[in-house]
Amino acid sequence: MADNKTRPTEVDPHDFLDTVENPTRRSDAEVLLEMMKRVTGCEPRMWGPSIIGFGRYHYRYDSGREGDSMITGFSPRKANLVIYVMPGYEDRTEQLDALGKHRLGKSCLYVNKLADVDLSVLERIVADGVAEMRSAYETFEE
Repeated sequence: MADNKTRPTEVDPHDFLDTVENPTRRSDAEVLLEMMKRVTGCEPRMWGPSIIGFGRYHYRYDSGREGDSMITGFSPRKANLVIYVMPGYEDRTEQLDALGKHRLGKSCLYVNKLADVDLSVLERIVADGVAEMRSAYETFEE
């Protein structure tokens, strides 16, 4: 059984943000870091080389595969910001309609820059996702 490739590291998230070349992306990432820290009550932690995650939960599938992952997080990628809401975005149509310019993946929200979205709506989406994770899984605040 394969191990989860995205694991916590000892890299300081602030040091990682210092390496983000695009000044808008770096500034937006700092805003997301503070917002997610406030919403989760957790300290930021690097998950793999480029994801800043908050909190941790333990999952176990019917197949027997199990592991740990972050409750929520983001990554300031070159092309856009990726915001991870682990329960996904399927039941968030009304919030997403009010959010502003974005694209979706299963648990990924892609935003070019925070100026394109309503930050209060984004914060509510993140907070609702965190509440769902805490309700559905054993979570750990780190």
